[in-house]
Amino acid sequence: MDFFELVRYLTKKAKLFVLYWRRIIFARDHFKVPLFTKLKANIFGGYLGDQWMLYDLDMKKKKEYLSEFDWYRSRYINEPFDYMLNNKIVATEVLGRYVRMPEIYLVNSKGVISDFHGAVLSSEEAVERVKEAGDMFIKPYGKGKGNGVHHITYVDGAFYKDDAPITPQALAELLERNKDWYLSETVKQHPYADLLYDKTVNTIRIITLRDPKTKRFKVFFAVQRIGTSKTIPVDNGSQGGLVCNIDLETGRLSHGRRLHDCEVYEVHPDSGTRFEDIVIPDWAAFKDEILTLAERFPYLHFIAWDVIKMPDGQNCVIEANTSSGVNIVQLWGGQRNGELGDFYRAHGVIK
Repeated sequence: MDFFELVRYLTKKAKLFVLYWRRIIFARDHFKVPLFTKLKANIFGGYLGDQWMLYDLDMKKKKEYLSEFDWYRSRYINEPFDYMLNNKIVATEVLGRYVRMPEIYLVNSKGVISDFHGAVLSSEEAVERVKEAGDMFIKPYGKGKGNGVHHITYVDGAFYKDDAPITPQALAELLERNKDWYLSETVKQHPYADLLYDKTVNTIRIITLRDPKTKRFKVFFAVQRIGTSKTIPVDNGSQGGLVCNIDLETGRLSHGRRLHDCEVYEVHPDSGTRFEDIVIPDWAAFKDEILTLAERFPYLHFIAWDVIKMPDGQNCVIEANTSSGVNIVQLWGGQRNGELGDFYRAHGVIK
């Protein structure tokens, strides 16, 4: 190992150490986790207190489950190309060559608001662009889990942020105050997704990975993410949204689960739709398209795609991620000794 490799190695270890304290030891739990249980979860394996409760773990059973710290280590599997997916604007520029993605209207980079035609705008001029488009999302381009995402609309002479009225002045202040965001097109979703819940854009999280044995890409896992009245405008499980497992053969949804409680949801709490009645339209073709797309990026061994099915049958990739939280996978059973665990071992994430 030469000097620069050693520096990179030590830098990675330092980042993981900081993440361990910030995102695990000091993480806010949604379950009522006793202090002793939280410390046991954090120290013995790097689990969140929530994970200990969600998976109903004990010291023996934890050998079946991947931890939060395992997930953080897995985020380096795609390096040095992981940056491409971690930055949403860069990912859109690259992936957009091969698949439908939401159009990006404006970008704020370190306080400079601009479009993709060389124009630099004031926050007030950006508000006028919002008025022209009428319907869009504002998103941070370096964050995940639905943090900082808002739905901005202009309807009948008034602006709305997540369906709540907002003045043009307040919107301008929002655009100016936050320094690293982009405004992107709102994509209309397929009627099946509206049937699930029509107040949020409900995405399919589908994971492709390169099988360590065959060296070929495959579809490993898929879930339907569904927002609720409490998560508007996002559907993220980390924000309290519902998650249904998708049968990889048939495209039929399972019952729903949440990351913040241990309940099983047979129907959507707001729309009343029974989840197991829903089959993803054209599921076989959908899988084939995503798998073909993954094969265009042979240097990325793991991709978690967030995809919307559109009314015309097209698939729109909202974003692609270089890793995926293990919680939404392990709601359906531990993976430490399963396919994901084997994949992590092949890449040195776990032993």
